[in-house]
Amino acid sequence: MEPPVAPRRGHGPDADPYAWMRDTGDPAMLEYLAAERAYYDRQVAHTAPLRDALLVEMSARMAPAEESAGWRRGGFHYFTRTLPGLNYEQFCRRPLPGTQGAEQVLLDENLLLDDPACGAGYVALGVREVSPDGLLLAYSVDFDGDEVYQLRIRDLATGTDLPERMERSYYTLAWSAGSRSVFYTVTDRLYRPYQVWRHDVGTGPAKDALVFEEADERFEVTVRATRSGAFILIETESRDTTEILLIPAADVSAPPSAVRERRPGVEYRADHADGPGGGELYLVTNDGAVEFRLVSVPAGVLGAPGAQGAPRGEGWTEVIPGSADTRLVACDVFSRHLVVTQRRGAATQLRIIDRQTGAERLARASGPHISLALAENPEYRATSVVVRTESLIDPPSWHDVDLATGEWRLRKRRRVPGHDQAGYRTERITVAAADGTQIPVTVAYRTGFRRDGTAPCLLYGYGAYESCEWPEFSLPVASLLDRGYLYAIAHVRGGGEGGRRWWLDGRLDRKRNTFTDFIAAADALAAGGWVAPDRIVSRGLSAGGLLQGAVFGMAPRRWRAVIAEVPFVDCVTTMLDPGIPLTISEWDEWGDPRDPGARAYLESYSPYDNPPAGRRPPLLVTGSVHDPRVLIHEPAKWVARLRATAAPGGRLLFRPELGAGAHAGPAGRYDQLAYEAEILAFVLDAAGGGAAAGGAAAGGADGNAAAGGG
Repeated sequence: MEPPVAPRRGHGPDADPYAWMRDTGDPAMLEYLAAERAYYDRQVAHTAPLRDALLVEMSARMAPAEESAGWRRGGFHYFTRTLPGLNYEQFCRRPLPGTQGAEQVLLDENLLLDDPACGAGYVALGVREVSPDGLLLAYSVDFDGDEVYQLRIRDLATGTDLPERMERSYYTLAWSAGSRSVFYTVTDRLYRPYQVWRHDVGTGPAKDALVFEEADERFEVTVRATRSGAFILIETESRDTTEILLIPAADVSAPPSAVRERRPGVEYRADHADGPGGGELYLVTNDGAVEFRLVSVPAGVLGAPGAQGAPRGEGWTEVIPGSADTRLVACDVFSRHLVVTQRRGAATQLRIIDRQTGAERLARASGPHISLALAENPEYRATSVVVRTESLIDPPSWHDVDLATGEWRLRKRRRVPGHDQAGYRTERITVAAADGTQIPVTVAYRTGFRRDGTAPCLLYGYGAYESCEWPEFSLPVASLLDRGYLYAIAHVRGGGEGGRRWWLDGRLDRKRNTFTDFIAAADALAAGGWVAPDRIVSRGLSAGGLLQGAVFGMAPRRWRAVIAEVPFVDCVTTMLDPGIPLTISEWDEWGDPRDPGARAYLESYSPYDNPPAGRRPPLLVTGSVHDPRVLIHEPAKWVARLRATAAPGGRLLFRPELGAGAHAGPAGRYDQLAYEAEILAFVLDAAGGGAAAGGAAAGGADGNAAAGGG
């Protein structure tokens, strides 16, 4: 059972012996990946009974049939539904009470498995949007995980797809006001969405019109309609610069006009309110406010054909000024109210503003350990909004929040058979980083947990792109807690939980803060008696996989094991190769290594360039041959170099997905659980606690223990 040995090519002190792996069509590369997968399968074969038990246990906690909270739009209640034994959802609607009509299944994803284009049992939707008149459905589908979609249009009266198919479409879509045209995005050869096209229903794709093309490779394009339905918004964004173009939704042939021409470093996000003279746009922008402010600007002039955008500040009315401790994220406009999403104290809040009176009220969770977010709310004239809350131990709940009174009313709580929240605890703590910054950490544990320094721990982190790792309920976490684990999320810098400055302090030449924050979180959990110092397993995906690769090398003795999923680990080589997807657009996040200073900084932490010496903890690495975000040669090269430089006795496993599979893993709900069972089996095998969970917490107050839960 010797591990595979990757061929080395190239000679000389500066040669990269694994550069050849960049060609994933090379037979030697395919042979190597297959050998790694075979080695992985053999090495984890002894955990099969544990994996099976975990899968049974988690599946028992998944409601066989479930209906989503749904949303109201145009006389219908729309919702998704899962059915027993089926991997994928149905998208449905029923008439609102007091109206006539029957319930409809608009799209059954399970039936797409029989599509001739589906050869590997994988289905993922990119967009799914009903036309304003309720007669058509635009949806796009990917059958292998490469995030390149085929856009289709379905006649909802007959349930059949129209003959036209639009290839190489991407996320985001907008219907015209008359429901006869649809705007969609297309990717270039590097998977960058760079064009917006208009398709007129009933015509062939060859007649589609190119509406906009973004030439700057640092920018990506999205398209959407305002909630009011008055405008189509074409948004083109880099990591720190935005430009938005308007098209009247009722005049699809009108040329796009700029809301505000791009200016380096200035970002904004827009929504529209109906009113005299075209109404007004509300912009959340960092122009003049690091943590963003909210302004309004008349939409009539901006929406005129050929308009070039308002000069800086001209015609702007400040609605909410910038604040050093509150990051404004987005403003959702409804006919009478504004709902502003903001972050304060490393938690999300909703600020509700009456547009007529200016009165404000705040909707927030009872603590920072509870996530809060707007759910799907497409109805412009809504008098209440649906808000979703959850925590590491509380399944998602959806509430109707009255915009006028602020009253909360529970609409739905997700069913989790055999799970009782009273059997668990969760809280937010803070730990000191190396420079004294207080880092939030959200933890969860089983009732009766003792801080005596003996518990195993799974610590998760991400820390990039100003992305927020808010606590979410998950079945795998519940299974860990039942086995005495502490589960923790380190909200490290580079993410956005602490606002825009939190991101600025964890990118470019401050990136190392992300890694040292994570190590500090682990050290503090051990020093505070939360966990055993030698039983901490760390996990992260993508940019979080880079985090894992970095801390694997910087503090190898801290970890019982490390899990790096689809990790971005060959930082310098990738950032030097503009022929790799995302490279050019990523320079503003990681740095451009053509600059000697940026290159030296990247080289200082790039996991591929810094294999640790001496003893290493067990390491599990994943990758996917269809992944367009982190190409599989990155984890493959890293594993090959680690194998070539390893001291005897280390355990290194590489799990390449050779068939259909996306960046974030499998698509179907049962397939996702099966994958998580594999990951958890690795965790339990490495850190202990693999026995069946105890019955009290697993079964809940009614004693109905989940399978495998004792």
